Amino acid sequence: MTVFQAAVLGLIQGLAEFLPVSSSGHLVLAGTLFGIKEGSLELGVLLHLGTLVPVIIVLRKEILAIIKKPFQKMTGLLVIGTMPAVAAALISGDRLDALFSGGYPLGLGFIVTGVFLLYADKRAGCTKNENEITYADAAVAGLMQAAAVAPGVSRSGSVVAGALGRGISREAAARFSFLLSIPAILGGAVFSLKDILTEGSAFAISDAPALAAGFIAAAASGYFAVRAMLRLVVKAKLKYFSYYVFALGAFVIVINLISK
Repeated sequence: MTVFQAAVLGLIQGLAEFLPVSSSGHLVLAGTLFGIKEGSLELGVLLHLGTLVPVIIVLRKEILAIIKKPFQKMTGLLVIGTMPAVAAALISGDRLDALFSGGYPLGLGFIVTGVFLLYADKRAGCTKNENEITYADAAVAGLMQAAAVAPGVSRSGSVVAGALGRGISREAAARFSFLLSIPAILGGAVFSLKDILTEGSAFAISDAPALAAGFIAAAASGYFAVRAMLRLVVKAKLKYFSYYVFALGAFVIVINLISK
Protein backbone atom coordinates (compact mmCIF):
# COMPACT_ATOMS: atom_id res chain seq x y z
CA MET A 1 0.00 0.00 0.00
CA THR A 2 1.57 3.27 -1.13
CA VAL A 3 1.06 6.70 0.42
CA PHE A 4 -0.87 7.77 -2.70
CA GLN A 5 -3.21 4.76 -2.58
CA ALA A 6 -3.88 5.26 1.12
CA ALA A 7 -4.62 8.95 0.55
CA VAL A 8 -7.05 8.08 -2.28
CA LEU A 9 -8.86 5.61 -0.05
CA GLY A 10 -8.99 8.18 2.75
CA LEU A 11 -10.39 10.79 0.36
CA ILE A 12 -13.08 8.37 -0.81
CA GLN A 13 -13.93 7.30 2.73
CA GLY A 14 -14.23 10.86 4.03
CA LEU A 15 -16.32 12.21 1.16
CA ALA A 16 -18.58 9.23 0.62
CA GLU A 17 -19.16 8.52 4.32
CA PHE A 18 -21.13 11.74 4.69
CA LEU A 19 -22.17 12.70 1.17
CA PRO A 20 -25.08 10.43 0.19
CA VAL A 21 -23.24 8.21 -2.29
CA SER A 22 -22.09 5.22 -0.15
CA SER A 23 -18.51 4.97 1.06
CA SER A 24 -18.56 1.16 1.03
CA GLY A 25 -19.76 1.10 -2.57
CA HIS A 26 -17.09 3.51 -3.72
CA LEU A 27 -14.34 1.61 -1.91
CA VAL A 28 -15.49 -1.54 -3.71
CA LEU A 29 -15.30 0.32 -7.02
CA ALA A 30 -11.87 1.71 -6.17
CA GLY A 31 -10.60 -1.82 -5.66
CA THR A 32 -12.38 -3.32 -8.68
CA LEU A 33 -11.79 -0.62 -11.29
CA PHE A 34 -8.45 0.83 -10.24
CA GLY A 35 -6.74 -2.03 -8.48
CA ILE A 36 -6.73 -0.22 -5.14
CA LYS A 37 -7.57 -2.36 -2.16
CA GLU A 38 -8.54 -1.22 1.33
CA GLY A 39 -5.17 -2.53 2.37
CA SER A 40 -4.24 -3.40 5.92
CA LEU A 41 -6.68 -3.80 8.78
CA GLU A 42 -4.81 -0.99 10.51
CA LEU A 43 -5.67 1.32 7.62
CA GLY A 44 -9.34 0.37 7.95
CA VAL A 45 -9.30 1.39 11.61
CA LEU A 46 -7.60 4.71 10.87
CA LEU A 47 -9.96 5.54 8.00
CA HIS A 48 -12.93 5.04 10.32
CA LEU A 49 -11.33 7.10 13.07
CA GLY A 50 -10.42 9.80 10.57
CA THR A 51 -14.06 10.26 9.61
CA LEU A 52 -14.94 10.72 13.29
CA VAL A 53 -12.85 13.89 13.50
CA PRO A 54 -15.12 16.16 11.39
CA VAL A 55 -18.28 14.92 13.15
CA ILE A 56 -16.77 15.74 16.53
CA ILE A 57 -15.71 19.20 15.32
CA VAL A 58 -19.03 20.13 13.70
CA LEU A 59 -21.29 18.63 16.39
CA ARG A 60 -19.07 19.39 19.38
CA LYS A 61 -21.87 21.20 21.26
CA GLU A 62 -24.28 18.29 20.96
CA ILE A 63 -21.57 15.77 21.85
CA LEU A 64 -20.45 17.74 24.91
CA ALA A 65 -24.08 17.99 26.05
CA ILE A 66 -24.39 14.18 25.89
CA ILE A 67 -21.08 13.67 27.71
CA LYS A 68 -22.09 16.06 30.47
CA LYS A 69 -25.52 14.48 30.83
CA PRO A 70 -25.34 10.93 29.44
CA PHE A 71 -28.71 9.78 30.79
CA GLN A 72 -30.90 11.93 28.59
CA LYS A 73 -33.39 11.47 25.78
CA MET A 74 -30.84 11.95 22.97
CA THR A 75 -28.72 9.12 24.35
CA GLY A 76 -31.74 6.83 24.24
CA LEU A 77 -32.55 7.94 20.69
CA LEU A 78 -29.03 7.12 19.54
CA VAL A 79 -29.12 3.71 21.23
CA ILE A 80 -32.44 2.83 19.58
CA GLY A 81 -31.24 4.20 16.23
CA THR A 82 -28.06 2.11 16.39
CA MET A 83 -29.56 -1.25 17.36
CA PRO A 84 -31.04 -2.20 13.93
CA ALA A 85 -27.70 -1.71 12.15
CA VAL A 86 -25.89 -3.78 14.79
CA ALA A 87 -28.48 -6.55 14.43
CA ALA A 88 -28.25 -6.44 10.62
CA ALA A 89 -24.45 -6.69 10.70
CA LEU A 90 -24.50 -9.60 13.15
CA ILE A 91 -27.24 -11.51 11.30
CA SER A 92 -25.68 -10.97 7.87
CA GLY A 93 -22.21 -11.98 9.03
CA ASP A 94 -20.04 -13.48 6.30
CA ARG A 95 -22.87 -13.33 3.78
CA LEU A 96 -22.03 -9.65 3.28
CA ASP A 97 -18.63 -10.60 1.88
CA ALA A 98 -20.28 -11.84 -1.32
CA LEU A 99 -22.10 -8.53 -1.73
CA PHE A 100 -18.89 -6.57 -1.26
CA SER A 101 -17.31 -8.33 -4.20
CA GLY A 102 -19.19 -5.98 -6.53
CA GLY A 103 -21.49 -7.05 -9.34
CA TYR A 104 -25.26 -6.64 -9.55
CA PRO A 105 -25.84 -6.15 -5.80
CA LEU A 106 -23.54 -3.12 -5.84
CA GLY A 107 -25.31 -1.59 -8.83
CA LEU A 108 -28.72 -2.19 -7.27
CA GLY A 109 -27.51 -0.64 -4.02
CA PHE A 110 -26.59 2.58 -5.80
CA ILE A 111 -30.02 2.67 -7.46
CA VAL A 112 -31.76 2.16 -4.10
CA THR A 113 -29.76 5.11 -2.76
CA GLY A 114 -30.97 7.23 -5.67
CA VAL A 115 -34.60 6.41 -4.86
CA PHE A 116 -34.06 7.39 -1.21
CA LEU A 117 -32.48 10.71 -2.24
CA LEU A 118 -35.30 11.63 -4.63
CA TYR A 119 -37.81 10.88 -1.88
CA ALA A 120 -35.85 13.00 0.60
CA ASP A 121 -35.80 16.01 -1.70
CA LYS A 122 -39.53 15.82 -2.44
CA ARG A 123 -40.56 15.31 1.18
CA ALA A 124 -42.44 18.38 2.46
CA GLY A 125 -44.05 19.42 5.74
CA CYS A 126 -41.09 18.43 7.92
CA THR A 127 -41.15 20.62 11.02
CA LYS A 128 -40.02 18.54 14.04
CA ASN A 129 -36.92 19.94 15.72
CA GLU A 130 -34.29 17.85 17.54
CA ASN A 131 -36.17 18.07 20.84
CA GLU A 132 -39.32 16.66 19.22
CA ILE A 133 -37.71 13.51 17.80
CA THR A 134 -39.45 10.46 19.27
CA TYR A 135 -38.18 6.96 19.96
CA ALA A 136 -40.33 5.71 17.08
CA ASP A 137 -38.62 8.25 14.81
CA ALA A 138 -35.22 6.97 15.96
CA ALA A 139 -36.27 3.38 15.31
CA VAL A 140 -37.29 4.21 11.73
CA ALA A 141 -34.02 6.07 11.15
CA GLY A 142 -32.19 3.07 12.59
CA LEU A 143 -33.96 0.66 10.26
CA MET A 144 -32.95 2.85 7.33
CA GLN A 145 -29.37 2.86 8.59
CA ALA A 146 -29.50 -0.93 8.76
CA ALA A 147 -30.27 -1.00 5.03
CA ALA A 148 -26.93 0.71 4.45
CA VAL A 149 -25.10 -2.41 5.64
CA ALA A 150 -25.30 -3.43 1.98
CA PRO A 151 -22.69 -1.86 -0.34
CA GLY A 152 -23.97 0.93 -2.57
CA VAL A 153 -26.66 2.00 -0.10
CA SER A 154 -25.73 5.32 1.50
CA ARG A 155 -25.94 5.47 5.29
CA SER A 156 -26.38 9.24 5.44
CA GLY A 157 -28.88 9.31 2.57
CA SER A 158 -30.92 6.47 4.06
CA VAL A 159 -31.08 7.97 7.54
CA VAL A 160 -31.99 11.43 6.25
CA ALA A 161 -34.75 9.96 4.07
CA GLY A 162 -36.12 7.98 7.02
CA ALA A 163 -36.02 11.01 9.32
CA LEU A 164 -37.76 13.24 6.79
CA GLY A 165 -40.36 10.55 6.30
CA ARG A 166 -41.16 10.93 10.00
CA GLY A 167 -41.64 14.69 9.67
CA ILE A 168 -38.30 15.74 11.18
CA SER A 169 -37.06 19.07 9.84
CA ARG A 170 -34.28 19.00 7.26
CA GLU A 171 -31.59 20.48 9.49
CA ALA A 172 -32.54 18.25 12.45
CA ALA A 173 -32.58 15.19 10.16
CA ALA A 174 -29.07 15.95 8.90
CA ARG A 175 -27.65 16.59 12.37
CA PHE A 176 -29.30 13.47 13.81
CA SER A 177 -27.86 11.48 10.91
CA PHE A 178 -24.36 12.66 11.81
CA LEU A 179 -24.85 11.94 15.51
CA LEU A 180 -26.04 8.47 14.56
CA SER A 181 -22.90 8.01 12.46
CA ILE A 182 -20.69 8.15 15.58
CA PRO A 183 -21.61 4.71 16.98
CA ALA A 184 -21.70 3.32 13.42
CA ILE A 185 -18.17 4.54 12.66
CA LEU A 186 -16.87 3.41 16.05
CA GLY A 187 -18.48 0.04 15.44
CA GLY A 188 -16.64 -0.30 12.14
CA ALA A 189 -13.36 0.50 13.86
CA VAL A 190 -14.07 -2.03 16.63
CA PHE A 191 -14.81 -4.79 14.11
CA SER A 192 -11.52 -4.03 12.35
CA LEU A 193 -9.70 -4.14 15.68
CA LYS A 194 -11.31 -7.50 16.41
CA ASP A 195 -9.97 -8.81 13.10
CA ILE A 196 -6.50 -7.48 13.98
CA LEU A 197 -6.58 -9.29 17.31
CA THR A 198 -7.84 -12.47 15.64
CA GLU A 199 -5.57 -12.51 12.59
CA GLY A 200 -2.62 -10.62 14.02
CA SER A 201 -1.14 -7.30 12.95
CA ALA A 202 0.98 -6.98 9.83
CA PHE A 203 1.95 -3.41 10.71
CA ALA A 204 5.49 -2.31 9.92
CA ILE A 205 7.17 1.02 10.57
CA SER A 206 7.42 1.53 6.82
CA ASP A 207 3.59 1.55 6.67
CA ALA A 208 3.32 4.57 8.98
CA PRO A 209 3.39 7.27 6.24
CA ALA A 210 0.61 5.53 4.29
CA LEU A 211 -1.52 5.09 7.40
CA ALA A 212 -1.04 8.74 8.34
CA ALA A 213 -1.94 9.85 4.80
CA GLY A 214 -5.15 7.83 4.86
CA PHE A 215 -6.17 9.21 8.26
CA ILE A 216 -5.49 12.84 7.30
CA ALA A 217 -7.25 12.51 3.94
CA ALA A 218 -10.33 10.93 5.56
CA ALA A 219 -10.52 13.63 8.23
CA ALA A 220 -10.02 16.55 5.83
CA SER A 221 -12.41 15.35 3.13
CA GLY A 222 -14.93 14.28 5.79
CA TYR A 223 -15.03 17.80 7.22
CA PHE A 224 -15.83 19.21 3.78
CA ALA A 225 -18.50 16.53 3.26
CA VAL A 226 -20.22 17.14 6.63
CA ARG A 227 -20.45 20.88 6.01
CA ALA A 228 -21.66 20.37 2.45
CA MET A 229 -24.26 17.76 3.45
CA LEU A 230 -25.81 20.06 6.07
CA ARG A 231 -26.35 22.72 3.42
CA LEU A 232 -27.54 20.30 0.73
CA VAL A 233 -30.18 18.65 2.91
CA VAL A 234 -31.60 22.01 4.03
CA LYS A 235 -31.72 23.31 0.45
CA ALA A 236 -33.21 20.05 -0.92
CA LYS A 237 -30.33 19.52 -3.34
CA LEU A 238 -29.90 15.77 -2.84
CA LYS A 239 -31.49 15.03 -6.21
CA TYR A 240 -28.21 15.87 -7.92
CA PHE A 241 -26.55 13.03 -6.05
CA SER A 242 -29.44 10.77 -7.03
CA TYR A 243 -28.65 11.36 -10.71
CA TYR A 244 -25.04 10.42 -10.02
CA VAL A 245 -25.80 7.18 -8.17
CA PHE A 246 -28.47 6.19 -10.72
CA ALA A 247 -25.88 6.56 -13.48
CA LEU A 248 -23.25 4.76 -11.42
CA GLY A 249 -25.59 1.90 -10.59
CA ALA A 250 -26.59 1.50 -14.24
CA PHE A 251 -22.90 1.57 -15.24
CA VAL A 252 -22.02 -1.20 -12.77
CA ILE A 253 -24.92 -3.38 -13.96
CA VAL A 254 -24.12 -2.84 -17.65
CA ILE A 255 -20.42 -3.63 -17.09
CA ASN A 256 -21.43 -6.87 -15.38
CA LEU A 257 -23.76 -7.77 -18.25
CA ILE A 258 -20.98 -7.18 -20.76
CA SER A 259 -18.47 -9.15 -18.73
CA LYS A 260 -20.87 -12.11 -18.55
